[in-house]
Amino acid sequence: MKKILISGGTGLIGKRLSLLLKSKGYEVRLLSRNKNSVSDYQTFLWNIEESYIDEQAFKDVDYIIHLAGAGIADKKWTKKRKQTIINSRVLSTELLLQTVNRLKIPIKAFISSSAIGYYGSITSDTIFEESHQPASDFLGEVCKKWEDSVFKCKDKNIRTLAIRTGIVLSKNGGALSKMKTQIISPLGNGRQYMPWIHIDDLCEMYIKAIEDESMEGVFNGVSPEHQTNKSFSKILAKSLKRPFLPIGVPSFILKLVFGEMATILLNGSRISSNKIKNIGFQFKFKTLQEALKNTL
Repeated sequence: MKKILISGGTGLIGKRLSLLLKSKGYEVRLLSRNKNSVSDYQTFLWNIEESYIDEQAFKDVDYIIHLAGAGIADKKWTKKRKQTIINSRVLSTELLLQTVNRLKIPIKAFISSSAIGYYGSITSDTIFEESHQPASDFLGEVCKKWEDSVFKCKDKNIRTLAIRTGIVLSKNGGALSKMKTQIISPLGNGRQYMPWIHIDDLCEMYIKAIEDESMEGVFNGVSPEHQTNKSFSKILAKSLKRPFLPIGVPSFILKLVFGEMATILLNGSRISSNKIKNIGFQFKFKTLQEALKNTL
């Protein structure tokens, strides 16, 4: 039985991924900051700030899936919060890899989350592919530092992957739960794109990353269908049978409420899913209608 160690396993993606892995016969272990964590899986303590990790978590581990990181949209981007967002990703990655190296654990692959923020908070005509350069804004900086720390694994001849994830749609919370307002309307001019993915398709990407030994490098974790904020909002309103107000929430209000973080609400570009499709990955939820039908 292959053993998978997951950081961030108690989060939205981690919970679903753990369940799917278990159903396929994998042994799942979790890393948690909470010593009293109640879980269906064997759970081990770690503390990034104190550079502590329970070494027993790594015993006979075959794969590490690294999902941990402070929420990008949880709080305003103060200087302190920005550093927390970076540290939670970079330092956690370094702690995991240092432990693997110190204990000489022969893991078969290190698979990390990343984000489409790599391409920046912009709206453009470009359809971004994995080969594009990182943006020079805050999210681009976060993802660049994050992936740089992840791909240090390659120096140890460990198969390494990063999945740049879009907006994850799930029936159990996440972004979709915040969108289900009584009256649904676009944000700003509504022309910004919203790269999205159903949580099950994303989890299947991680499982494919485990099972397909040819997979290496960076992959975009987004659905093949492109939706603007306005078209997404229209489809969501219809799916919920709620009113759609075509007048967008003014940009200046969002900037007043969220500060710099409003850029992730008001901007967005198309992201290509061609690379993962070209290696045989098949999306179960190819359209937003299909995804919403399953998650609402």
